[in-house]
Amino acid sequence: MPSPLHDTLNLMFRNRPRLAVEMLRDHLGVDVPAGLPVQVVSNELNDRPSKDLRPDTVITVGPRHDPKHAIIVEIQQKKEEAKREQLPRYVAALWLQLSCPVTVLMICPDAGTAAWAAEPIPTNLAGYTLRCEVIGPDQIPPIADPAEAAAHPELAALSVMTHGEHAPVVEALMAALEHLPTEHAPQYYEYAYRLAPLAARLMMEKLMESAVWPVYSPFAREHYGKGLQAGRTEGLQEGLVKGEARTVLTVLQVRGIPVSEADRTRIKTCTDLDLLDEWARRAVTATSTADLFRDEPERPAG
Repeated sequence: MPSPLHDTLNLMFRNRPRLAVEMLRDHLGVDVPAGLPVQVVSNELNDRPSKDLRPDTVITVGPRHDPKHAIIVEIQQKKEEAKREQLPRYVAALWLQLSCPVTVLMICPDAGTAAWAAEPIPTNLAGYTLRCEVIGPDQIPPIADPAEAAAHPELAALSVMTHGEHAPVVEALMAALEHLPTEHAPQYYEYAYRLAPLAARLMMEKLMESAVWPVYSPFAREHYGKGLQAGRTEGLQEGLVKGEARTVLTVLQVRGIPVSEADRTRIKTCTDLDLLDEWARRAVTATSTADLFRDEPERPAG
């Protein structure tokens, strides 16, 4: 069964198929025809007489009745030789069906899988070796500029997936949402949140709660409590206090702020949930642990 990450990545291309063209042309140097309509088409292929084939997404460039280029988008999270052997069949079946050039675009969140996917795929048909175009962590830049993130929101979401341990990347995505149309911003938040590693998710949640987030915007008003509720749900599973202390330490780690053993102990042994929540909010913008504890008297551990 496909994972949530697989489904989210696939949905990004189905919702905006031109993203595949941009990835191939701008990031991989593939010559895809310009100035033509781009659309998702049926992914049900058949290599006659018997085998049904179903790639993740099929996109055509050009008129539906006369496509000039076809793109097969495959989301690949791990090495699978059986899947690899299917790819040349996908291409052959689609080429027979459409009579136009076909490119396979592999999206691989894992660097090792990306390197494996980039290797040539031999077949037992003389002269037919398939080379896929691959987008992996090395092809996804860290986007820390909110303006760039707003201009390329899908790429910004992928950047959070790949580089979410860097606070400026998460902050850029969150700031960019404020400049996107109200009807689109929630979708990109969901993309990024589903793709993000745990540490980046925690940062996104705390940014949504933080006073630095502009809660006057329609997007923020609608989604202000979403991150808090998600964090609380996870916290309840392990104990609210332990969950909130972990959030504080994770946000500090992601933002690269050193934490002494004394400060770590102070955070982990604090039993005041409201105080921990306040520390988590401050951690989003803190430059040192001293910023967390400002206006707070020294407290004994426990």
